[in-house]
Amino acid sequence: MEFALFRQFDDLFFHTVTDRFGGISQTPYDSLNLALHVGDDLKNVLQNRIRTSEKYNFDIKNLIFMDQVHGSEIAVIEHAMENRKAGIDAMITAERNIPLMVMVADCIPILFYDPVKKVVAVAHAGRNGTFLRIAPKTVFKMQAQYGCDIQDILIGMGPSIQRCCYEVGEDLADICTKNFGKGFIMIEENKYFLDLQALNLAQLKESGIAADNIEISSVCTACDKNYFSYRREGVTGRFAGFIMLR
Repeated sequence: MEFALFRQFDDLFFHTVTDRFGGISQTPYDSLNLALHVGDDLKNVLQNRIRTSEKYNFDIKNLIFMDQVHGSEIAVIEHAMENRKAGIDAMITAERNIPLMVMVADCIPILFYDPVKKVVAVAHAGRNGTFLRIAPKTVFKMQAQYGCDIQDILIGMGPSIQRCCYEVGEDLADICTKNFGKGFIMIEENKYFLDLQALNLAQLKESGIAADNIEISSVCTACDKNYFSYRREGVTGRFAGFIMLR
């Protein structure tokens, strides 16, 4: 999928969020699993990444991906010499032809683009990352590192688990309510459901991003079998968000 918000800039950069189809991985990773850490055959994952690079016309040797840890550390990418970044959950670059990849299977893949300063970023926003404010921290890092104007930054949140399926325990619901207010927990039949998308949206708006500069996919990965879902499947693959300056 692509974000309508970004399409007017297609000649300046590339972006996409993959689904689970078009690869060679076998069940339960079928078929376009892009993650090395989930138990899939290494050769299949690498071939899936090559297929993706060929489909979207980027150099696989320049691909940068993260060993994501559900934290809030952010890396600034200045060259493509180190393809794997450990212990981080967001990346930013102003370099051309360096595709950044964020892998998910229910967490929110967030893509950032500043068309004025020519800066792109990705962030991995699961529950922990969201509670640690990974999305606004990425915005602030874009400002600090590259002088981005908050009014210019465009943001897309890809397919992810929605509040219809994201049931949490009462303890986590209490943590969310105490730290962020009551508006992000829905209670139905004595069950608690977390709205990750609304919480990230609120954090981004609080940081100064205009609502019109944010696009949120309505696809719930736990409902839609076109995407990998850890909540639905347990052992499964990962789809990914990509962004790259041309």
